[in-house]
Amino acid sequence: MPYYLAWLSGLSIYFQRRVLSIFVLGFSSGLPLMLVFGVLSFWLREAQVSRADIGYFSWVAMAYAIKWLWSPLADHLKIPLLHEKLGRRRSWLLLSQLAVMVAVCCMALTDPQQDLALMAAFAVMLAFASATQDINVDAFRIESAPEKLQAALAAAYLAGYRLAMIMASAGTLWLAAIFSDGSSYDLAGWQQAYLVMGLCMLPGIITTLLSKEPVSGLQQQQYTSGSFLQRTLSWLKQAVVAPFIDFFSRYKWHAILILSLIACYRLSDVVMGVMANAFYVDMGYSKEEVASISKIYGVIMTLIGAALGGVLINQFGIIKILFIGAVLSAVTNLLFSALSQIGYDLVWLTLVISADNLSAGIATSAFLAYLASLVNLAFTATQYAIFSSLMLLLPKFTGGFSGRWVEQMGYSQFFVMTALMGIPALVLIVLLARAERLKQNAAQ
Repeated sequence: MPYYLAWLSGLSIYFQRRVLSIFVLGFSSGLPLMLVFGVLSFWLREAQVSRADIGYFSWVAMAYAIKWLWSPLADHLKIPLLHEKLGRRRSWLLLSQLAVMVAVCCMALTDPQQDLALMAAFAVMLAFASATQDINVDAFRIESAPEKLQAALAAAYLAGYRLAMIMASAGTLWLAAIFSDGSSYDLAGWQQAYLVMGLCMLPGIITTLLSKEPVSGLQQQQYTSGSFLQRTLSWLKQAVVAPFIDFFSRYKWHAILILSLIACYRLSDVVMGVMANAFYVDMGYSKEEVASISKIYGVIMTLIGAALGGVLINQFGIIKILFIGAVLSAVTNLLFSALSQIGYDLVWLTLVISADNLSAGIATSAFLAYLASLVNLAFTATQYAIFSSLMLLLPKFTGGFSGRWVEQMGYSQFFVMTALMGIPALVLIVLLARAERLKQNAAQ
């Protein structure tokens, strides 16, 4: 088969029903993140909230980094009434999606200038509901298809996720501008935009209702004998302890390298992302300008990056694309530094946003496929939640100080510093690749 036909054949996989369903669920997962993490900082900055407070506000997203604490519930707890009709995965999905919609609407009815604490409380509610949705979408994705389809599912999930992020960021900015009365800060415009975003959860809800319940590898155990304490300890052993034991028994000392890579792979782009929208405001870009560029070039580059990431993984393997993605993520941070020196320039802004979305698409699709390859289907939700939580713990915590750093060193040096944060991930990828080669040579 000619080389170009092999690539076209590889792209056809994205039109399978399972892949399209994951695309929509990825959209449902990506929508809340920017409403609590990205575009919210734009709103807060326009409302004259300080950069330092905006940085601390990003700690709300730490919910994503500790979701492993309640992830065993998704593997073992049946939701009354819904479980009988939808099954375990879909019942948890539906409940979390409805909670996300309610939380977004509550944020829409709040004024951060009058009650920042209440806004923070609703943002926390949204973050926990969104993190719970992520737990179950990830488990649903991994259990929906065999390993050979996981790269395509990861790419489809990422495409939907990144499109939703753009919808939630560029779309919210665009709507806030349309609904605005033309003043520098109009609360009603932001509130109406957030209400529309709440309604955008409907496609994910409909997909959950129409999808088939996946077949889980989890072997359910009955805890009907013994005292309450014995049953509780038995449940904790199966739901919480067993996933950890399984992971370390499979990977031995390599587990330390793997967990270290997971912890720092996204450090560079997440820490930078906390201040991105505040940077746009301080550089003089309007909501309409940022929204228009993100809507057009961001969408195009997101689709290209996600699809290209999936194809490249199939062609060259996960580890090589992980390395390339980490390099690209760091380089795009340097472009932000250059933009801060250039000043207001729409051409440069277009270049930076396009490069950021393309590199994120490639890096994240490779990283999601890598995480999926580490999971034992007997503990899908719990293990994947542990990995994805660890992925965000250090970046989100570090990102909380980003506002202070910007105030102390300025945007240019801040972006250079975040680019350098990508170096540890590159070193760990090289060490993992070498360890894997040694393991394969020893097995021969």
